[in-house]
Amino acid sequence: MTIRILLVDDQDLMRLGLAMVLGDVPDFAIVGEASDGESGVARARELKPDVILMDVRMPGADGIEATRRIIAERPETKVIILTTFDLDEYAFSGLNAGASGFLVKDAPPDQLSAAVRAVHVGDAAISPRVTKRLLELYGGSLPESGGSAASDQIALLSERERAVLELIGEGLTNNEIAERLFLAESTVKTHVGRVLAKLDVRDRIGAVILAHRTGLV
Repeated sequence: MTIRILLVDDQDLMRLGLAMVLGDVPDFAIVGEASDGESGVARARELKPDVILMDVRMPGADGIEATRRIIAERPETKVIILTTFDLDEYAFSGLNAGASGFLVKDAPPDQLSAAVRAVHVGDAAISPRVTKRLLELYGGSLPESGGSAASDQIALLSERERAVLELIGEGLTNNEIAERLFLAESTVKTHVGRVLAKLDVRDRIGAVILAHRTGLV
């Protein structure tokens, strides 16, 4: 199956670099490009890509607003926010806009390709650096390590679910968790769904934060 990718970035060289890196991957197809959020929304509507790599700061509609509009129209499209380290606070607004992943722009090619594959199958993709900043910015909204609320949530998990949560906290995808625990990927997906439900978190990003805040990772 070919993964159809749309590139949205106001820097020509950035789009060119991404196209060169991802265009060489056999099952990836760069179906289009856009230089601002407004045209990104239009191109997404026209091309119906599987995955969009979305810059944050662009003229007109920014990447967060574009992501919100794209996901509202076509929820099955996956968006990866591309950011530089000093723009993380702004980029994390994409959480509420429906983005499935966050990567720094200097991520190595293999990490970028892995992120595209991960979000395409329903995983989240967050670089370690962004995860660290995510915890710094939003971790305070969750119970401190050892808090009764956090302990009660963790206690609801089975031994296997706890192991899955630890690996989610390390940033592993479902496929990587399956390999680590010697399980079928479909089994891992079932465990992940149960973990999110028991912890009462919206998505894997919330699970990552909780895993760190409770000291599991």
